[in-house]
Amino acid sequence: MVCMELSGTPKKIVSARDLGIVSCTRCSKAWPLGTSNCARCGHVLVSRDPMSMQRVWAYWLMGLICYVPANVLPMLQTKTLFQVDESTIIGGAVELAHHGNLGIAAIIIFASVVIPLGKFWAVAFLALSVKNRSMVSKNTRQFLYEVVEYIGRWSMIDIFVIAILSSLVQLKALAAINPGAAAMFFALSVIFTMLSAQAFDSRLIWDVQAKEKPAGDGGTDINE
Repeated sequence: MVCMELSGTPKKIVSARDLGIVSCTRCSKAWPLGTSNCARCGHVLVSRDPMSMQRVWAYWLMGLICYVPANVLPMLQTKTLFQVDESTIIGGAVELAHHGNLGIAAIIIFASVVIPLGKFWAVAFLALSVKNRSMVSKNTRQFLYEVVEYIGRWSMIDIFVIAILSSLVQLKALAAINPGAAAMFFALSVIFTMLSAQAFDSRLIWDVQAKEKPAGDGGTDINE
């Protein structure tokens, strides 16, 4: 979208579709509307993805379903000579806090609980905001989408830590650390959440904004 706001003139919102342009979502090259494939990278060109919202909600729901057992089942199994200890994500963080490792416990809670729940909320909010009028500005929603996209690559930090511990601490009968059943569900939840964010067509944010006429603004919006 191109937003033109000049001093003393009404705000107008013009879409690339109105200008007869479609952008490649892979390499960002602009082409005339109606071009089927990008000549630069070969990616299929679509002005809007008609199945975007269906995929967003499908992946979002699968990620939420997997997130429940990821927090209920044991994430880590520690075997020693005389006992076997199993700990969930939150249980492990609480145990670390009791031993004085407050910083590590805070990182685990932030990376495994706060960020995933925040991503679920952000994706759901963005999906709902393109269907209903929202008081949040288009720039804020676009920024929120970019944040969700950026932190998605760091969501597997727990799985990486478990994989490293499992490979390093293998002392046969003396001690061993193995991933619990929750590790698989947590990884699936992260994957589905990332797919949900990637399936979201952020251009829909600007479409809704273009159709909304600001309160008290007597100007004219140029819509699709």
